[in-house]
Amino acid sequence: MISALTLVPALLLDRLLGEPPRFHPLVGFGKLADWLESHLNNRSIHYGILAWCLAVLPFSIAVWWLDTLLGGVWMGILGGWLAIGWQSLRQHAQWVQQALLADDLPQARQKVGWLVSRDTSQLDETAVSRACIESVLENGSDAVFAPLFWLMIGGAPAVVLYRLSNTLDAMWGYRSERFERFGKWAARVDDVLNWIPARLTALTYALCGNFVAAMLAWRTQGSRWYSPNAGVVMAAGAGALQVQLGGDAVYAGQTKARPPLGAGSIPDATAITSAIRLLDRGVYLWAGITLIIGGISVFFA
Repeated sequence: MISALTLVPALLLDRLLGEPPRFHPLVGFGKLADWLESHLNNRSIHYGILAWCLAVLPFSIAVWWLDTLLGGVWMGILGGWLAIGWQSLRQHAQWVQQALLADDLPQARQKVGWLVSRDTSQLDETAVSRACIESVLENGSDAVFAPLFWLMIGGAPAVVLYRLSNTLDAMWGYRSERFERFGKWAARVDDVLNWIPARLTALTYALCGNFVAAMLAWRTQGSRWYSPNAGVVMAAGAGALQVQLGGDAVYAGQTKARPPLGAGSIPDATAITSAIRLLDRGVYLWAGITLIIGGISVFFA
């Protein structure tokens, strides 16, 4: 029942209000993470663990204390709203699509560059569409379904711990000379926290799209991807949408070989709408299941 009272209102707040208009706590957390990294990064995994603990644990413990003090629901709604990125992801994808439909390729490249870490300066329209759809699918797991999962499992403390850990992975979890050892702990923690949510997200995409194609792509292509969690999510999503994703991409001036994902049509700007709708249907499915479970728990209480 607590899950129904927190998850659905948190989703409504995110859908109606989006991110806080003036200051998002994750922005401040990102500055703290930069400060910790600049002072503690000596290319050591032990200092990476220390930095992770200093960044994540104090906030998680403080939220747990407030959550206990206030009874669980209000902090869950607030934490869920701040952790969920459903509306923000939809808006960013729509901006990319609008630029493509207006034949403004430079603008589309810039907008999709806000969503992905690859070099977007030379992408053509198809590559921009593909990158945008991949981001909707992958971030749908990281920024929407995983926060919902941890909100249901452990309320505000769990969703805050997850979101901060995921942010540190995005900032430190690179295989580069600077972050290979320092960021390893952040990357591994994020892999563990996302293992179950990623597979629930893949199943969600399958249920909300072409089920047979999604499950086939998940089974045959997901394990080929360089990320154990992103692979299953993007493969299932590509199959559900029946589009071709993946392929080589340029990161930091280096071409990275990436296997193909999905099968079917080459994505264009209109396929971005299909990706957003797949994400939306998944959110509605999770909200509906949560309400049903909450109703059943009340009935048998």
